[in-house]
Amino acid sequence: MINGPLLFARYAFPPNELGYCGPDDWASLVEYANSPDRPAVDGDIRRLGRAFDGAMPYLELIAETTGIGDPFDRRVVHAYWVGNPLLDQVPLLDFGNSLRDRFHGRMGAEWIDFTDQLTSTSVPHHSFHVLSVYPWVGLLRAGQTDISLQILDRCRIRTGTVVEVFDDFAAVNFRPLVWQDQTLVLGREESEVVRLAGEFGSLVGDVAAGDLVALHWDWICDKITVDEARAIDGYLGRHLSELNLSEPNLAGIESV
Repeated sequence: MINGPLLFARYAFPPNELGYCGPDDWASLVEYANSPDRPAVDGDIRRLGRAFDGAMPYLELIAETTGIGDPFDRRVVHAYWVGNPLLDQVPLLDFGNSLRDRFHGRMGAEWIDFTDQLTSTSVPHHSFHVLSVYPWVGLLRAGQTDISLQILDRCRIRTGTVVEVFDDFAAVNFRPLVWQDQTLVLGREESEVVRLAGEFGSLVGDVAAGDLVALHWDWICDKITVDEARAIDGYLGRHLSELNLSEPNLAGIESV
């Protein structure tokens, strides 16, 4: 079982490499993921991690409201990216206040629409951030289907099963998001080729056919258990259900 800073680096690296969030020094995350010098590296990951102004407020909220204190505690990092019972310990009022404090000034009049995304089952999981904070669901409903659906599917954490490994890539079976009858749902299983390693190494080490994995953008970022796969899919399903019963905010936050 890896520690919190390293787990954070694994999940945060793929969008950081693309320039979507976090510091410019994206190569350091994957280099740290492959470093044997854990104590020094963990401090560096914490330093870099605080530049992720999308993920960090969620980690800080979970850590504070559950009494853990450390936003890079493995339980906290795992709760945000994968999902665990800590999420249901976060009071909804504190969650709403945290969102208000972060985004009210940036959204202005749209803030009322945005707070309507919160329901009694909303939790500070990455799937909530992707579906309810970003503008892509609103753009889907406005008719901008292809690019919005692609980004939503890449940005969420996906679960998959490795079919084949070759060089620095792997073929993985997973279920994509599909836009069907004005509803966002998981479609039928399909296969895609994703990255397992690159110039600076691998995020997860050895991977073999049959392994369950977590995917973020076009990278395998973690090897997961059956229970972890259920958690990722379960929290996604919870927030998809909320979303499909509501009128989503059409503005959203383009970059956090």
